Amino acid sequence: MRATRVVEGLAANTPFIGPERLMRENGLRELVRLGANESAFGPSPRAVAAMAEQLERLSWYGDPDSHALREALAARYGCAYEQTMVACGIDDLMGLAVRAFVEIGGVAVAPRGTYPTFAYHVAGYGGRLETAPYAEEGEPDLGALAALAQRVRPSVVYLANPDNPSGVFLERDRIAEFFEALPAQTLLLLDEAYVDFVQSDRLLEPRFEDRLVRLRTFSKAYGLAGARIGYALTTHANVERFERIRLQYGVNRTAQIGALAALEDGAHLAWVVRETAAARQAYEALARELGTTTIPSLANFVCIDMGAAPRATHVTAELLRRGIWIRKPGAPPLDRYIRVSAATPPMRDAFAQALRDVLAERSMAVP
Repeated sequence: MRATRVVEGLAANTPFIGPERLMRENGLRELVRLGANESAFGPSPRAVAAMAEQLERLSWYGDPDSHALREALAARYGCAYEQTMVACGIDDLMGLAVRAFVEIGGVAVAPRGTYPTFAYHVAGYGGRLETAPYAEEGEPDLGALAALAQRVRPSVVYLANPDNPSGVFLERDRIAEFFEALPAQTLLLLDEAYVDFVQSDRLLEPRFEDRLVRLRTFSKAYGLAGARIGYALTTHANVERFERIRLQYGVNRTAQIGALAALEDGAHLAWVVRETAAARQAYEALARELGTTTIPSLANFVCIDMGAAPRATHVTAELLRRGIWIRKPGAPPLDRYIRVSAATPPMRDAFAQALRDVLAERSMAVP
């Protein structure tokens, strides 16, 4: 028995190896989780209470329309209900976008080494991905991406802002200019997973065009990563396209309840944003202490320069051996960095001490 030609032609690929597997494979009983940009500050207590109150109704399916949450999102963003879409996180929405717009054998474009799930979906649905490298300072090279798009005429261009894995934020005028520089028939899939950490007046203004889909999530600042719920802002026409192929009961009922309560708890969100900024500052100070630098970040993580890719790989492995889980970017020029998620002071202290210990061994100090 054979699978489709697309699936049979794929190499084995796991975009993310989770901390649970790493613990099993390395004989670890505990792990300081700083590798997935989860919120160390937790979800809104109001969201937890709302979900807990409804746990006895887990025998019920969730509303396949996510109606109450979509109404709340429409009110939040001043758009129509029909211009919102709720799914099982941004990863699910990426898959819908690729299925809807990238033909088998069609082309998509993304920065080389960006968030890997987009490439995973493009390959899995039979598309071909073309990439442009990051600029040396660690930000997506918008000029190179636009030039590549003009040359290969992709169905979709993927861009994260703030970027993952660098954390760099590109101001609204630059995003608008980039959008206008793309071919007229190319859709911009704008991954805004981390925009809740950015002042709203710095973001691309609300605009609803068929060639723009904005992806957002409750996984990061709202602390609901385990609930798997995110949303898209786009045109009614695009939402209708997604409706034709989405999993109707994919979003679980408890996640819908928690997301709605979290959306209404502005005080908790503001506190998480402040704590995240403090964590970024702490990592920047640690880097200065160690004689190195960071990439300026507006996400809930920071990239710290280890000087060379082999050193970054070594540091990542040695930290894991000490029970500290972080990640590192895989493609140059970012592969010389380690990436650490924002965290509570005790978690940051554990990371800092372990990093000092690793760099003190075998003359591993950052040059």
